[in-house]
Amino acid sequence: MSINRVTISGNLTRDSELRSTQSGKSVLQFGVAVNERVKQGDQWVDKPNFIDCTMFGNRAEKIAQYLKKGGKVAIEGKLRWSQWEKNGEKRSKVEIIVDEIEFMSARSEQTTSQPEYYEATYYDEEIPF
Repeated sequence: MSINRVTISGNLTRDSELRSTQSGKSVLQFGVAVNERVKQGDQWVDKPNFIDCTMFGNRAEKIAQYLKKGGKVAIEGKLRWSQWEKNGEKRSKVEIIVDEIEFMSARSEQTTSQPEYYEATYYDEEIPF
């Protein structure tokens, strides 16, 4: 038995990008920066890790407009590894397929375009706004 579950919190590295598959399913992509504390010499410094995140379906459509660069979020989902070839060169990446997302920015940090329920966690297709 194996478990594929990951939870992160960090800042959005870019505005989200919403697109659709050929079959019409919505795909939302965004990045999250998560800091790791490492010791360099006598001092502790933050080293950023940049993580690609993908969300599918109706939830992706409904929250796309609220995911803006710099916003704080908590993400829960599963890791997915993919591989492809581009210009004869093999490429690969690990990303998080998002199951749940929580907005964590304080109200004073929010822009007017963010949702009223900024700390709501979305578990299913219904969103409370």
